[in-house]
Amino acid sequence: MAPRRILVIEDDPAIRQGIVDALEFERFGTEQADNGRVALERALIGEFDLVLLDLILPERDGLEVLRELRAARPTLPVIILTARGEEEDRVIGLRLGADDYIVKPFSLKELLARIAAVLRRSPERPTDLTEVPLPDGSANLARREILFDDGQRVVLSEREADLLRYLATNPGRAVSRDEILSRVWRINPHGIDTRTIDMHVARLREKLRDSGPPPRVLQTVRGKGYMFTEYGEGP
Repeated sequence: MAPRRILVIEDDPAIRQGIVDALEFERFGTEQADNGRVALERALIGEFDLVLLDLILPERDGLEVLRELRAARPTLPVIILTARGEEEDRVIGLRLGADDYIVKPFSLKELLARIAAVLRRSPERPTDLTEVPLPDGSANLARREILFDDGQRVVLSEREADLLRYLATNPGRAVSRDEILSRVWRINPHGIDTRTIDMHVARLREKLRDSGPPPRVLQTVRGKGYMFTEYGEGP
C-alpha cells in the first residue's frame, strides 16, 4: 500500500519543517504550503489523506481555506494547528468541519497520536481499493473513471467515487443512508434529509449502466439502505 500523504500548511518554516521531518520519519508522504492561496490550490488538486492547517496564514486565512476545502472536498480529514486557543475559534473551526484542533505549542508525539486517531476514524477513505470490477467493465477509483468493455469512458465526481468505494468495501452488506452520511459525507446524520443519498445513488447507477430494473450492482434493500453486489449477482 502506498504511504499516506499529508499536506502541511504552516507559514512558520521552523515549525513546518519540524512537522514534516516527524511525519516522514513515520513514513508518511508529505507536501508543504506556507500561505493560504497556495495551500488551497494544492489541497484541491492533490491526493491527500489528511491536511494539517494553520489558521493564521498570509494571503488567505486558514478558516477561509477550511470553508472552501469543505465545500469542494467534504470527506478530506483536516486537523487545525494554531496559536488561537480561544473557545470561540475552536468552535468555529469544528463547525466548519475540522476533524480535530490542536493548540500551539504542542508536542510532536501528541500530533502524531491525533493524526493516527483521525485516520482511524476515517475508514470511508480506504486507499488500497482502486479497482472495482463491474459486469460490463471496471471502475478505476484512483482515476475516478469507469471503463466499459465497449471502450466508453465515464468520469466520476469525487463524491461518486467515494460513495462507490465505501459500498464496494462493504460488499453484501446493506449500508444505511445514515451510515453513508456519517462515513462518506462526514456529517452528523441527525435531522438531515437523506434524499440526497438517493439522488447520488441514482446518478451513480446511471454512470454504472446499473439503472435496471432491477439494478445489478447497487441493490436497494428495503427499509435498510443500499448494498454493493459483486459482479452484479443478486443478494
